[in-house]
Amino acid sequence: MANIKSAKKRIEIAKANTLRNKTNKSRMKTAIKKFEMTLANGDTENARRAYTEAISIIDKTASKGIIHKNKAARHKAALAFKLNAVSE
Repeated sequence: MANIKSAKKRIEIAKANTLRNKTNKSRMKTAIKKFEMTLANGDTENARRAYTEAISIIDKTASKGIIHKNKAARHKAALAFKLNAVSE
């Protein structure tokens, strides 16, 4: 355990940041799963809405530095590929 006041403060800040990052990652994963569920049900109209929402959340997560921008691009490309496969 840290003895110095600034080190103790950094520990608390790290806990808060970790919690915030986990929350945002979970939100992103949930949006992706929601998109995949609507796509699996064959509801293309709702899948398009879920796709737009998922893309937005992925971009926000990447802009905050929670995930790498290349990982965000990879996720978005995979979702677009799935949506286009069903749309055709």
